[in-house]
Amino acid sequence: MSDIGQASGPANGGASQGGTFAPLREKTFRRIWTSSLFSNFGQLILGVGAAWEMTKLSNDPSMVALVQTALMLPLMLVAVPAGALADMFDRRKIALTGLAFAAVSGAALSALAFAGLTTPWLLLAFCVLIGAGVSLYSPSWQASIGEQVSNEHLPAAIALGTISYNLARSFGPALGGLIVLAWGAQAAFAINAAAYVPLWIAFLFWTRRHVPSRLPPERLDRAIVTGARYALHAPQIRSVLARAFLFGFASAPLSALAPLIAKNQLQGNAGTYGLMLGAAGVGAVFGALQIARVRKALGTERAVRLMALGTGAFMVVIAFTKSEPVVLLAMFFTGGFSIMSYSMLNVGVQLTAPRWVTARALSLFSSALTGGIAIGSAVWGGAVAHYGLPLVFAVSGFAVMLTIIVGFISPLPHSDGEGQDTIGLDNEVAVSLDLSMRSGPLCVEIEYDVDPELARNFYDVMRRVQKVRMRNGGFNWTISRDIGAPNIWLERYHCPTWGDYLRMRDRYTTADSDTQAEADAFNRSGHGTRVRRWLERPYGSVRWQADSPDPKVGTINYMGP
Repeated sequence: MSDIGQASGPANGGASQGGTFAPLREKTFRRIWTSSLFSNFGQLILGVGAAWEMTKLSNDPSMVALVQTALMLPLMLVAVPAGALADMFDRRKIALTGLAFAAVSGAALSALAFAGLTTPWLLLAFCVLIGAGVSLYSPSWQASIGEQVSNEHLPAAIALGTISYNLARSFGPALGGLIVLAWGAQAAFAINAAAYVPLWIAFLFWTRRHVPSRLPPERLDRAIVTGARYALHAPQIRSVLARAFLFGFASAPLSALAPLIAKNQLQGNAGTYGLMLGAAGVGAVFGALQIARVRKALGTERAVRLMALGTGAFMVVIAFTKSEPVVLLAMFFTGGFSIMSYSMLNVGVQLTAPRWVTARALSLFSSALTGGIAIGSAVWGGAVAHYGLPLVFAVSGFAVMLTIIVGFISPLPHSDGEGQDTIGLDNEVAVSLDLSMRSGPLCVEIEYDVDPELARNFYDVMRRVQKVRMRNGGFNWTISRDIGAPNIWLERYHCPTWGDYLRMRDRYTTADSDTQAEADAFNRSGHGTRVRRWLERPYGSVRWQADSPDPKVGTINYMGP
C-alpha cells in the first residue's frame, strides 16, 4: 500500500533463483501482489484528489501540507501496535480487518464529497482514518510474504513489494490528476474506496496455515514494549530508525509541498501536479531496479549518503526554477534517489531483526520514516507562510544533504541476514513449584568460573551477552565478580513473569547462541555453567499451614540459561 513499509530485497538486491519476477509463478502471491497494485493506484489517486481538493477548500499552505501529514500520521501511530498484532495473531485476519476499515472510511468520504459536505478538517479526518486502515494492514502483509512464496523466491518477492508501489506511483498520480480534472475529487475518493476490495477478496481466499505459538500471546502493550526494547538495545536497528526519521523529516516537502509547486510556481493545475508525481514514480521504478547494482558497488552506508546528496541537490533545483520540464526531470531524480534510500534502510531492518520481531521492527521503521514525513510536512508547510515556498524548499534540500553527517557517527549495518533465525535448545529446566504464566518476577543467576588472566576478554564478551539478554526481554542485567574468589563471576537479570522468561527463551537466534557459546567457553567449571532461577515475592508458592502439602513438582523442557 505504501513504499514506506515495503522492502526492496535482501543482500542480493532482490535477485533469486528464477529472476526478479519468479515469485509471480506462485498463485497466492501473484493474486495478492496483483490486487495490491490496484490498491496502490487507489491510494495514490486519493492523495492527488485530497491534496487538490484542499487547495480549493483553503488558501492556507499549511492546510495543504497537512494532507500529507494526515495520510502519514497513522503510519507513525498505528504501525507499531499493528506490527505487534501481526507478530501475535493470524496475519491474514489482521490484514482483512485493516483493508475493510480503509474501504469503509473511503466510501464514507466519497459519500460526503458527492453530497458537497466536505470541509478542510473533515477531509483531514477521513485521510487519517483511511491511513489507519492501511497502517493496520501493512505490517501483516510484509511479514506474511514469506508464507506466500518458497524460500528461494523470498528475496525477489520482497523486492516486488517496492516495484508494485512504484509502478502505481509512475502512473497513478497522473491518472489521479486526470480523474480530478474530469470528474472532480469525489470521483478520486470513490475509486480509492473501490480499489481496496480486490485486495480484501485476495486475502479472504488465501488459505493460510496459522501455527499458534506454544505459549499464550503477550498482551498488546507488553508486545509493543518488547518490540521497542529490542530496537533500543539493538544498535544496528537504532541507527536505521534514526536515519529513516531524519531523512523523512528533511525530504517531506517533496510530497507535502508539491501541489504548491505545481499551482504557484509552475502556474499549473491538477494535471501538472499529477505529472510531477508521475515523474517521481518513474524515477522510483528506475531506482528500484538499480538497488542491487548500487548496493553491491558502494555498500549500504555509502549508497545512502550518495542518495541523500542527490535528493537534496535536486530539491534545491526545484526550489529555484519555474520551468516545468526542469521540475519534472528533477522530480524523476528525487524519486529514484529517495526510493533507493527508503529501500536500503528497509533492507537493513529486514536483514538485522530476528524473525520473532520482524513485523514489529518493520513497523518501527515505518513509524520512524512516516513520522518524520508527517512532522516535517507540518513544520515545512507552516514555514512557507513566513519565508516563502522557494526558500523553504531549498532549505529542506540542504537539510537532506546534511543527514549524511549521522552516517559518520552511527553507520548503517551491512548484514547478510545470517544468524537471525530463531532456534530451540533442548536443555531441561527443573521446576519444583507450581508456576503459572503470571508468576514472578523471576531472577536468573548464572555463575562462571573464569581464569583471572582472561578477565578483560571475558568482560568484553559479557557486554555483548548483556545486549542479547536486554533486547530479548531481560531487565536489570548486572555482572559481578567475587572479591574473595576473583575467578568467580555472576551474571544476573530479571524477567517480569515466568511467561516472559519462557518467551525470552524462544527468542534466541543462532547469532545469540554463538555469543552465549563465546561466554561459556571461558567457564572452567567441569560441571558447566551453573544456573539458578529465583521466584521473587513468591506469594502462593509456599504452604499456608505446616501440614499443607507442598506444590507439585514438574519439569518443563525449555531452552537456554
